[in-house]
Amino acid sequence: MELTSEQELVRDTVREFVENEVGTDVREADETQTFPEDVWDGLAELDLTGLTVPEEFGGMDVDEVTYSIVNEELAYGHLAVATALSVHCLATSCIREFGSESHREEWLPEMVSGRPVGAFALSEPDAGSNPAEMTTEAVREGDEYVINGKKQWITNGERAGVVVLFAKTDRDDPETVTQFLIPKDTAGLEVGKKEDKLGLRASDTTTLIFDDVRIPAENRLTEVGSGLKAAFSILTGGRIAIASQAVGVAQAALDAATAYANEREQFGQPIIEHQAIGHKLADMQTDVQAARLLTRDAARKNEDGVDPTAAAMAKYFASEAAVDVANEAVQVHGGYGYTKDFDVERYYRDAKITTIYEGTSEIQKKIIARELKSR
Repeated sequence: MELTSEQELVRDTVREFVENEVGTDVREADETQTFPEDVWDGLAELDLTGLTVPEEFGGMDVDEVTYSIVNEELAYGHLAVATALSVHCLATSCIREFGSESHREEWLPEMVSGRPVGAFALSEPDAGSNPAEMTTEAVREGDEYVINGKKQWITNGERAGVVVLFAKTDRDDPETVTQFLIPKDTAGLEVGKKEDKLGLRASDTTTLIFDDVRIPAENRLTEVGSGLKAAFSILTGGRIAIASQAVGVAQAALDAATAYANEREQFGQPIIEHQAIGHKLADMQTDVQAARLLTRDAARKNEDGVDPTAAAMAKYFASEAAVDVANEAVQVHGGYGYTKDFDVERYYRDAKITTIYEGTSEIQKKIIARELKSR
């Protein structure tokens, strides 16, 4: 759990930013389903939109633990902002890892500045947990690819200026999934339905429709058929980011519940003095700390090479813990916790998505079980 002085500095900087720039408008953003662009611009001023970008292109190129810390601290204040940033970083990571030098020179410096925002288009209406079933197709025609299909659950779908797309060069062959880079303003690329969600409401989650979208062949990022391997490699780090966000939401819920339990009096004393509440908070604290330890462990292991099992354990445990802790935070607040006057109801709604996106809890358990079988 020990952090370097540099990691502590980043943590303290992000924590101060969240305290001063994020907290006041979170409820309004949630209610109006409006992303706080001023907060995004603030992230860019701190160079946080370049977390995974090499320094030669203006980025921070942070280590995995630092990346985890940033996600946790941002999610403590505003999960929608943390999610938008982590998906933007998935896109910059793909360009960094799989793009050509010209791709990196063209896109990464601008993405460090915060614009264009990046999107990561893998899931489809009928291909979620098993992306090999995707039907979006990119057909080679001379020096171009022509793309047709539909992607769903795309974070930054409205806001994005560039999309990292996964498509098959032969829709009947799962071995042909390939990764492409598509400017958002390309003709034939349209934003479809914006989802009306239970939580994470300030984050724009949309469908993307590709109708005879033509891109230059050089916009292909990976070799034909290497797209899924590339996606899973990048998503390992992405799952650690989601685990970190789950820890942040859980910590926020715990802090809110603890503060309330110290202030609220029943039967002549603060409710934290009642064993039922005190023990509940003790369980919540233990879950948060265990989730943080698993997440930091996964981040450190990912520094030494991709470790899907460690990432899966962290995301599974942390996301489920976030739901449990947020649920108990509502319970500690009693009837007040069920109203929008208190933040715990939002934590409760937001926490659930961490068990779903970038691989459901069931998929994480499948990854863990596969590792056990291989032993």
